[in-house]
Formats: sequence, C-alpha cells, structure tokens
Amino acid sequence: MSEFILAAGSALWLGILTSVSPCPLATNVVAISFIGSRVENSRLALLHGVLYALGRTITYVTLGALLVWSLLSAPHVSNFLQTYANKILGPFLVLIGMFLVGLIHVNWSGSDLGARVAQRFARLGMVGSVLLGITFALSFCPVSAGLFFGSLVPLAIRNHSGVLLPSLYGIGTAVPVVVFAVAISLGARSIGKAFERVTAVGRWARRVTGVVFIGAGIYLTLTYVFGVFS
Repeated sequence: MSEFILAAGSALWLGILTSVSPCPLATNVVAISFIGSRVENSRLALLHGVLYALGRTITYVTLGALLVWSLLSAPHVSNFLQTYANKILGPFLVLIGMFLVGLIHVNWSGSDLGARVAQRFARLGMVGSVLLGITFALSFCPVSAGLFFGSLVPLAIRNHSGVLLPSLYGIGTAVPVVVFAVAISLGARSIGKAFERVTAVGRWARRVTGVVFIGAGIYLTLTYVFGVFS
C-alpha cells in the first residue's frame, strides 16, 4: 500500500512539474487568459478552470489506459519491458533531467497557435473549456512527452494502474490554471502575486527534480547498463 501511495504522489508531482515546464506553462497561460477574458461572472472562472482540468485529465487517462493495458496484455512487450526497461530508463531520465535544469534548451513558439485555438473554443462556453484542456493536453513538447511517456507510463505499468495514476497526472498538469481561476474569482489583485509564486516555485521545482532525475538516471545506467553496482 505504501508503495502505491508513493507512486500516486509521484504521478501527481510529475503532472505539476509538467504544468510548470516552459511549453506547457505557455499553453496554461493561454488557458488562464481565455478563462479570465471570456467569463463575465468571476465566480464562474473557477468552474471553467475545473472543466479545463477535467479535459486534460480525460486525455491523459485515455492515453495512459490505452498504453498501459495494451503493453501489459502483450506478452512479448511485457517481457521486453521487464528485461530492458531499466536499461532504457536510465539514459532517458538523464536526458529529461538535462531539459529540466536547462542544460538543453528547446525554443517553443506554440503560444500564438494556442491563442487562436482558444479563440475558437471561446464561443462554446463551458464545453470550450473542456475541449481546450483536451487540445492542450495533446500538445506534447519534448519535456512533457518525456515526463508522460518516459516517467508516468512506466510508473503506471509497474503499478498496473491505467486509470488512477494518469488521472492524478492530469490533475497535476492543470493545477496552475485552477490556482489562477481561484485568483480570478477572488479579484484581479491576486493574479499577479499568484503568477509570481507559481513561476518561482516552478523554476526551483524543475531544477531540483532535474538534478534528482540526472542522479537516478546515472545510477540506473551504471547499474543496469555497465553493471557497476550489480
């Protein structure tokens, strides 16, 4: 039970970490602007934020369930993962960690496209918030793809959880939007402070997690690829 609780916390943290990574953060900012500019009643902003989170969660649950169940149901794939997963995971974690600490930079220019998508969904009201969450969740960039496919999916496979862990990941990816939706509902003065705090926390969270990922990746590589600690 304690191992699964740890896995659940890790899935939620991976989602939060994804949400404050540069390109997902850009789409979340677009979503915040969409919610703030299109909702006349500030109290409805929180509802739109929750619906956006629901859209993201639906997407990650669907993808996660399909991947986990299909991989677990294929004996050859399952045997391959049991044999080579740790060998592949080590270098992959190092690569993701390098992205997170800023050793590898990727220019992301999807905010303009995201703004155009948000404008189209604006006419759909609450349904638009859900669709916006689904669309932005599918807009993978190198870091978010690495965290989802390289970290969450293997975690879900090990714990035979194709629904709960992806659900927690999806909730985590929408945390900033929900935070800002609350700020909008409380008044415009809270938004600036909330943004500064989320940005500061996100910056340090990425660095610390990146260092942990690099350390874990080096250890797994030395152990399962080179046999140093075996």
